[in-house]
Amino acid sequence: MSALTLADARTIIAAAEKRADEIGQPVNIAVVDAGGNLIAHVRQDGAWIGSIDISISKAWTSRAFDIQTKDLGDNSQPTQQFFGIHTTNGGKVAIFAGGVPVTVDGVVVGAVGVSGGSGEQDQTVAEAGAAALA
Repeated sequence: MSALTLADARTIIAAAEKRADEIGQPVNIAVVDAGGNLIAHVRQDGAWIGSIDISISKAWTSRAFDIQTKDLGDNSQPTQQFFGIHTTNGGKVAIFAGGVPVTVDGVVVGAVGVSGGSGEQDQTVAEAGAAALA
């Protein structure tokens, strides 16, 4: 697979929505391609509108740096190597849990970003989505 398709994005979103429903937390789910471009976004009923842009930023960040945003966040705290990274790229960099790269055969082909719950909730939903193509 060289590129995520809309069908792939829908598969990722369906798996993420299933997990969000299981934990009872409505969220926003965004899927970006290898270039960080938005393929698809879903705002579940009851999910915060303020989390729309955050979910997209988490997906973009995860792909831009090929890292889970929770790990980037851990490394961007004061005294850590990436402190201040969230101020780069026009402020688009998200440094909290919920962004996960999507890999196929060891190659990053895009990312999923989730926002609307706690960091732990966003992370588990994003991981479920990313695992859908594995």
